[in-house]
Amino acid sequence: MHQNRRLQDPVPGFDAIVGPTLFKIPAEEIFFFIIQTYNTSILYLLASKPTFHPIYLVGGSRGKSWELQVQRWTGILVLVALILAGAGLVARSGEVFGLVAFDNALAILNVFPTLFPATRPLPSPIQLVKALLVPVSQYDDQRIDGLREALERLRRKSRSFYLASGCFQGRLRIDLILLYSFCRVADDLVDEAPSGSEAKHWILKLTEYLDICYASRAKDPERRHNYVIRTFPPKAQSALLLLPTEYLSPPPLYDLVKGFETDLAFSSDTLHPIEDEETLQQYGSRVAGTVAELCLELAFHHSNEQTTEQQRRKIIKAGGWMGIALQYVNISRDIKVDAINGRVYIPKEWLESSNLKPESVINDPCSAAVETLRQRLLNIAMKIYGDAKGAIELLPSESRGPMRVAVESYVEIGRVLQEGGYKLKAGRATVPKARRLRVAWTALRKG
Repeated sequence: MHQNRRLQDPVPGFDAIVGPTLFKIPAEEIFFFIIQTYNTSILYLLASKPTFHPIYLVGGSRGKSWELQVQRWTGILVLVALILAGAGLVARSGEVFGLVAFDNALAILNVFPTLFPATRPLPSPIQLVKALLVPVSQYDDQRIDGLREALERLRRKSRSFYLASGCFQGRLRIDLILLYSFCRVADDLVDEAPSGSEAKHWILKLTEYLDICYASRAKDPERRHNYVIRTFPPKAQSALLLLPTEYLSPPPLYDLVKGFETDLAFSSDTLHPIEDEETLQQYGSRVAGTVAELCLELAFHHSNEQTTEQQRRKIIKAGGWMGIALQYVNISRDIKVDAINGRVYIPKEWLESSNLKPESVINDPCSAAVETLRQRLLNIAMKIYGDAKGAIELLPSESRGPMRVAVESYVEIGRVLQEGGYKLKAGRATVPKARRLRVAWTALRKG
């Protein structure tokens, strides 16, 4: 007993820590903390990467409850503490809360360009704190609500692009989602119109909307707002109000609206407006090539990397062709759905060479003859894709990988159609989720 008690007594002047220390903290403890922090941060980043943080901002009247204020100020204090204390000495358990606070600050910086006109990919700690200190009363609730609507629209309408959108960052991701939202709303206004005359009405109004945007974007922004509120249904208004026309060139948007006229022609006496392959290519250019060009304009606008005008034109031209390829994949996938709606996008010239008429496809969209034409269209799509995909590697580094994911995710639909034996969902071929994730991961790993 005496011996045991003596072993447990501290020895005067004896330091139990062996090895180097930092502020009396053992080196192994610091090393362990660094590894733990790194692993936790990586896990958090992987888990939260698909999350679109801006939609979780709460401002204005919705930000006045005391619970939200407590959460907000807790985040601010944690962030400030982590910045000042460094090395995680505040508390290991506060690490994830600090990461959430960083994401919250980045969301504020990226969502409100009127409050923060210029941001950097890696904002300074001071700028992050400034973002968190912005009063919620200064948040633009309509913009936050519009972003929520845009993301939900993307999630419901395009699983491939929804997955790809999570790979983009910052304001580029926001603007790409807003661009998709506008294109989807504009298409639905025309496509879901109960009559041809109303569809023509919306094409005219969309053209007038663009006229106002490009006539008044630097002079009278109120005119755009008033026109949208007065002219369009509530569910479409946010998409039109938030489209970033200030750095999108007019021609692709006007061509996009012009492309809707082809869809409208199906309800006219023409019945089958796609006469030949040239007509199909023109249609694909207007409704999809234009969108690809607009996406690339956004990528260049939000990049700090320098590219020559000649190189930009080359990349945008290739992007237009890639858009056509993806539209061909879309048409190939939707032959049955389009037939139900009385539409046939397979060129009439092709149908005649196979002794078919548009009515033949409408009556039996799953016939062997139609399948042969589907594969013919897919082969052309894959050829265009192969010729154009090299331009992706010339994009700015921050958008190169994500853009590759967007393209490959959609092209994979074409590959599934070529393989056969695919599953249908709402009449459309689908890519299994595990396969979509594998395609996205492979595309990102290419750098």
